[in-house]
Amino acid sequence: MLLREDDNGVLAIGQPSHAWISGQLARAWGNARFGRVDPFEQVCLAAEQHDVGWATRDLEPIYNPETGLPRSFIEMPLDVHLALWTEGPRALLSQSRYGALLVSMHGWRLYARRDLDKLTPMDAAAVRIFLAEQRSFQEELIASLRADQATASAAAAELTERNSLLIWTWDYLSLALCLDWESATAKRAPTADGEVDLDLIKGPEPGVFQLEPWPFATEAVTLQCEGQRLEDRFDTEQAMRDGLVRAAWETLALRLEPA
Repeated sequence: MLLREDDNGVLAIGQPSHAWISGQLARAWGNARFGRVDPFEQVCLAAEQHDVGWATRDLEPIYNPETGLPRSFIEMPLDVHLALWTEGPRALLSQSRYGALLVSMHGWRLYARRDLDKLTPMDAAAVRIFLAEQRSFQEELIASLRADQATASAAAAELTERNSLLIWTWDYLSLALCLDWESATAKRAPTADGEVDLDLIKGPEPGVFQLEPWPFATEAVTLQCEGQRLEDRFDTEQAMRDGLVRAAWETLALRLEPA
């Protein structure tokens, strides 16, 4: 869950709704400089569903007694987080092997960046097991995709790496937009023939952001996600969950423009 603080309190945005913005970015992405998304439907599906493992978890979030709010995605216990990223790719497998592959690669990429020396020996061992299991899962999917004439070309190593980096880029931009960051830089965004850093800054009006260089074919891109308005803090986990049931829903409307 993402917690967006503003003058009216906190807007609790579920991880899958944040991922929905990633999918919207994917469907709008592409121009002469940045190339096209390929295979389009499978990559857009993976972008939109990359947090599919959180769908049920965000309906009954874990309580943070220090804030009186749900735990955000960066406050989750390691064992819960690993379980979500294990379950997510497998949940998508019944829909799309390529989508499951990219979601697995995304979770693997998140944990491959962790400094295991800063974890306890037990936690570091759990992360190593997760990384190894995801690699094995990915190898099985790649073998299956390459054995299928309809999907063999999409499973080429260079293309799957490019698509994984695209999802990484969209995920980061979506986080910055949902959390209303003043500025952000998405590193190593794939272009048609290389990579470039994307700079995102707040625009002149609420909900408007500027992006440079511009990776879309249209003059502007409109986006939306949904969250629940939390006006209070809660004393217990049950009170928090009851509060979420009663909380009003809000649509968060966003707009991207060239810098």
